[in-house]
Amino acid sequence: MKKRLALLVLFAVLAGVSILISTAKGTADIPFEEIFAILGGTRDTAHAQILWNIRLPRTIVAALVGINLSLSGAILQAILRNPLADPHIIGISSGAGLAGIFIMLVLPGAALLITPGAFVGAMIAAALIYILAWKDGIRPTRIILAGVAVSAFLGAGISAMMILYSDRVQGALMWMVGGLSARTWPHVDMLLPYTIGAGLLTLCAAQRLNILQLGDDMARGIGLAVERTRILLTALAALLAASAVSVVGLLGFVGLIVPHAARLMIGSDYRFLLPAAALLGVTTLTLSDTVARLLFSPMELPVGIIMAALGAPFFLYLLRRQL
Repeated sequence: MKKRLALLVLFAVLAGVSILISTAKGTADIPFEEIFAILGGTRDTAHAQILWNIRLPRTIVAALVGINLSLSGAILQAILRNPLADPHIIGISSGAGLAGIFIMLVLPGAALLITPGAFVGAMIAAALIYILAWKDGIRPTRIILAGVAVSAFLGAGISAMMILYSDRVQGALMWMVGGLSARTWPHVDMLLPYTIGAGLLTLCAAQRLNILQLGDDMARGIGLAVERTRILLTALAALLAASAVSVVGLLGFVGLIVPHAARLMIGSDYRFLLPAAALLGVTTLTLSDTVARLLFSPMELPVGIIMAALGAPFFLYLLRRQL
């Protein structure tokens, strides 16, 4: 218990440091002491304008997205008992992405509908995966294969939408890769309620996630309504993923890498794993976005490219171990 609490404190410190680095580093570096002075009230300098209008909202969005995707991946890995489960890999993010792209291209004036629309798309994708994978119960390999198939199908739908509305596609290209460029305070306002609400519900479900890891038969023996719990938790994972996708686009591998890293260090008890994954999600995405900004400065890479470079080898490693 003491070791796990100490690790959570360490992860919290790392998250705070990564946020500070993200706000300080960029095309124009801002010294750390100046950041604290600006946060303390200095508003009449060029660095203050950069911090308040560009760096800080972008960093907060990165932190919130890291929390949402990490918690979503941790939930899916528990309810499916599959370490390869991830909202991007099994197709939930693709469902959210198709709905989001549809609203962006067909209904460009309805930006407020992107998050609820992405949630509906994510839930439809999750239901379709369940239907395709169900055969006398759910097995991990079938879930992954069904998810890959659904993801490919929905990806084809996204490509078709972009071809049909090619005159409006420019704004959607960065969204397709997953990027944090030009994310400002309205994006923070859009994302924050989902992170707080769904995040708290996820933490409250930690004990149920622990029970689901024991297997369906034992969970039923304990008294848990397994299928109803799995459906509700899938909806929660879909909401977390959809809220992130609606703001930054199809950002992959966060929900795969971060829960595994947390599990290796803190164990499989979801009472500790969930907060650890959330804090490591903040660290991973804010630092990855900082690298994306600095690697070819002043040109900026989408953070999705950095996450894919980190996540693809990790996924192949896990695939080799599991199959």
